[in-house]
Amino acid sequence: MKKRLLSCTASDIRKMSASDLKNSIIASESRTILGETVVTAAPLFEDVTNAEVMSAFGADLLLLNEYDVFTKYINGLDEAEPIKYIKHLTGKPVGINLEPVEENVDSVEDLITLPAGRRATKEAFEEAARQGVDFILLTGNPATGVSNAGIMASIEVAKKYFNGLVFAGKMHAAGLSEKILSEEVILGFMDRGADGVLIPAVGTAPGIGEAESSAIVAKVKARGGITISAVGTSQESADADTIRQIGLCNKRIGFDVHHLGDGGYGRVPDPDNLMALSICIRGKRHTYMKMSRSLNR
Repeated sequence: MKKRLLSCTASDIRKMSASDLKNSIIASESRTILGETVVTAAPLFEDVTNAEVMSAFGADLLLLNEYDVFTKYINGLDEAEPIKYIKHLTGKPVGINLEPVEENVDSVEDLITLPAGRRATKEAFEEAARQGVDFILLTGNPATGVSNAGIMASIEVAKKYFNGLVFAGKMHAAGLSEKILSEEVILGFMDRGADGVLIPAVGTAPGIGEAESSAIVAKVKARGGITISAVGTSQESADADTIRQIGLCNKRIGFDVHHLGDGGYGRVPDPDNLMALSICIRGKRHTYMKMSRSLNR
């Protein structure tokens, strides 16, 4: 299938392979939004999952943070197969974060201990594939101690045991003092087989500039990779004008995907900011069509 994600119906997405999804994101020309939510937090609204909220307000891709592939717990949802159920409710591709935790790293803050179901291991990748996860982001939450080297080492394992898309990168320091954005590291992710990379949006993490980001994004895209701009420093709950500035900067740089993280109330992006970003990067026509399109199509 060759169809831009911008124009896909729920029935189109159900038929997509991983390569179809990758091509559809690239074909959408910087008009794809990735919304992220913490599944262990109480939903923003009663009787509605945060995934549904993000989908309704313009997110094309849904990322579930703190999802444990072995317990399969999602606050407010009692389903044996929650990934498949959320895909049924929203008609959107669903991904999860898995974290390549290392032992004895030199951290700048006290680190937390992650359960096995959130770690980037062979067993977790296999279980994610069994549950129908569409994409995995290899990254680090705050105070987890995940390093770029750890992410690098986990990519080949992920590609071997997981059949969906594999993205790699950090939104922030994750408790370490290492440089977040490095061309050598980002291109190393691609060399290991990543389908795409994630880097902080300009104006979110300290020291991330437009010129450096543009150069890296151009080289990743030249290798056929997807580029994701991440807002993971709680600015997803800033005012709408800030979000629009970030969105336009992303398009100037050439990012394929605009990510809004889980730092808002209810541990989900501010719904108004999802909509503001959508209108900014693709206009009211596509925004309202996506919000209105029936899941029965």
